[in-house]
Amino acid sequence: MKILVTGAAGFIGFHVAKRLLDSGHEVVGLDNVNDYYDVGLKNARLKILADYDWFVFYKDDLEDSAAVQRLFQKETPQRVIHLAAQAGVRYSIQHPEVYVQSNIVGTFNVLEGCRRGGVEHLVYASSSSVYGLSTKYPFSVADDVGHPVSFYGATKIANERMAHSYSHLYRIPTTGLRFFTVYGPWGRPDMAYFLFTRNILAAKPIDIYNHGNMERDFTYIDDVVEGVIQVVNKLPAPARDWNSAAPDPSSSSAPYRLYNIGSNAPVALMDYVREIEKNLGMKAKLNLLPMQDGDFQKSHADIHTLVRDFGYEPKHSIASGVKKFVEWYVDYYR
Repeated sequence: MKILVTGAAGFIGFHVAKRLLDSGHEVVGLDNVNDYYDVGLKNARLKILADYDWFVFYKDDLEDSAAVQRLFQKETPQRVIHLAAQAGVRYSIQHPEVYVQSNIVGTFNVLEGCRRGGVEHLVYASSSSVYGLSTKYPFSVADDVGHPVSFYGATKIANERMAHSYSHLYRIPTTGLRFFTVYGPWGRPDMAYFLFTRNILAAKPIDIYNHGNMERDFTYIDDVVEGVIQVVNKLPAPARDWNSAAPDPSSSSAPYRLYNIGSNAPVALMDYVREIEKNLGMKAKLNLLPMQDGDFQKSHADIHTLVRDFGYEPKHSIASGVKKFVEWYVDYYR
């Protein structure tokens, strides 16, 4: 198939695009290659993708509706994996306007491209940040998500609502994936595990929030990619047993689905730090700090619907995942 991957220069987008290309699909990549983090890393990812004959790349802003519509008209993708977004929970506190343009306006332009282009299936990135104030563990896609604690999380909830309206009004099959703390080689330099590794190697302190009393459902990138590929290959159908008097937020009478994609195995933050220390052969200097605005103490993904519908099975422990990340990091940055 010909598949459009937005955010192709990004962490997850790069890995998804490469997996699709390795499987023989034609991939159209879209990214604005902004400077939110190291542009050199983004260009290095794109250089790898450019070696494939069946990869074409567009450097455009999702907010540019004319550019997005031209791409859809020219390339006519059969399916779309929409991963482009302004990332970063903390950055959204100081720069909410950026998230409106990238995450809301940009997603609207993708939805319009899918509608006008007759796309068979739109798979898009949501986030565990949508769960906000909830402490009902594990987080379930059947739960209410009306209390986000970051504007980033609020924009992801908006994306889910927008997708449902397009599925309902125009019968566009859409599937949202709520990602849980994705990590691994070629990762994002603004993520904690990346910063920890860099500072430990430089003998600098690492910032540990909530005095280390945190748990995260760390999900290795290969497990995430496997889930995305499984989902894009199966179109959602209207739920025949959907009850409007007791609506399930994760399904609909429209061709619409939501899934968590995580490991279903929360790990204490300090245990994760110890894995990094073990693989580097160095001890971290800890700078213990209180909880940050927009953050939450624990994430835990209920993935039973993804397992039920796709046979999804996360295979990487933090021991194997952190080892692979550290090996890549040391090799890449030498």
